[in-house]
Amino acid sequence: MRYWIGIASKAHVEVGVQGSFCQLGHGKHQPVKRLSPQDWLIYYAPRTELNGGVPVQSFVALGQIQDGEPYQVNQRDDFSPWRRDVTYQEGHDTSIRPLLPALSFIEDVQHWGIKFRRSLFEISENDFLLIADAMEIDLAS
Repeated sequence: MRYWIGIASKAHVEVGVQGSFCQLGHGKHQPVKRLSPQDWLIYYAPRTELNGGVPVQSFVALGQIQDGEPYQVNQRDDFSPWRRDVTYQEGHDTSIRPLLPALSFIEDVQHWGIKFRRSLFEISENDFLLIADAMEIDLAS
């Protein structure tokens, strides 16, 4: 079991939560291929929309990858993103700012945003549990 942070706009994450799936890197295959069944994924949203909106800078969803392989869906004639099924947990959005000093994957608190310039990265179990706790998610249920 591994722990991951995926980066997407809040609007895109909400669509995924409603549909019980994850999609990363603008629908690319490689990021979702890295995930395995039973892995945990936390979504971080820098903004409300992909190209604009307002800053969010929060962890906005947490879920567990389900059995099965990545699959492609035909969303438009020119766009067929890759996805994985996810069971999301109930919780609430949590700002990253109060957690910055405690997160081990943040190497420089003043330049913390650099870490979030990719679509997916792995984190430690301790960081995962810290974020889940801040989101008030009960992982025991």
